Amino acid sequence: MTWWCTGIRWQDGRPGIGWYGAGRGERDSLLGYGQRLAFAARGERHCLGVRRAGKRTPCPAHRTVPGRTGSAQCPECGRLDRSFSVAADTNAADPRPYRVYLAWFGPGMIKVGITAEERGPARLLEQGAVTWAWLGRGPLMAARRTEELLRAALGVPDRIAYARKRAVRGHLPPPAERAGEVAELHARALALPGWPESLEPVGCEVGDHAAAFGLEALPAPARVVTELVPGGAVAGLLVGAAGPDLHFADGLVVDTRLLAGWELVAAPGDAVTDVPVAAIEPPADAGQGGLF
Repeated sequence: MTWWCTGIRWQDGRPGIGWYGAGRGERDSLLGYGQRLAFAARGERHCLGVRRAGKRTPCPAHRTVPGRTGSAQCPECGRLDRSFSVAADTNAADPRPYRVYLAWFGPGMIKVGITAEERGPARLLEQGAVTWAWLGRGPLMAARRTEELLRAALGVPDRIAYARKRAVRGHLPPPAERAGEVAELHARALALPGWPESLEPVGCEVGDHAAAFGLEALPAPARVVTELVPGGAVAGLLVGAAGPDLHFADGLVVDTRLLAGWELVAAPGDAVTDVPVAAIEPPADAGQGGLF
């Protein structure tokens, strides 16, 4: 029976690795900081199909996918996934209440986003938001219009590349400084004219994921895995995780989106990392021009 990796899963503020077995559903393996991980890829990387409403439909053609892509979906399953998706704006009739949030990833790096209220802060953990705050709650389309308002009026983006988040993660200011940046933008956003009437503003209560991510013990990221290869191993001491990234004590970062679709097996106790990696250069200026 083969269990295919589905990448990282955040549950109750803890990271875990997800697995899918055809005909057996899904399961998770919780991770703990300070534990040694050693695994190797076996066979080929396969499309994971489409997951919707908590259920996964396997890829009907059992296609393989490239090792360097961040998505473990073939083009056909990707198109099907996007055909009924809030993220892709193809499910505008979703009746659930949504929340608008501000997410901080580094100095000058704040984005606006939305998430279904029932998910709580799970989306913020998945994105690697270090500090964050709710901004408002209401229907889906009102939340979308609020996103647009912040982009147009304050220049706040709705996307920040994972590479940028990763590069600054080992060089963060203290909690009070990052909380102050979120609170300042929160106040400016609430003061904007043109808020949708159906969106209820939420007072500023800043949250912080430093403990959940293990940031206090995190070394500056130095190298990142660029792909797995058949037989290639990853090994090291896990010291933290943020968003999709696993951080190891030697500065190695593993983007778990690249693990999805592989069958992973235990590597020998003396295994070392021998998959392709690239250097991570900390940016000279982590600032985000135009936000303020």
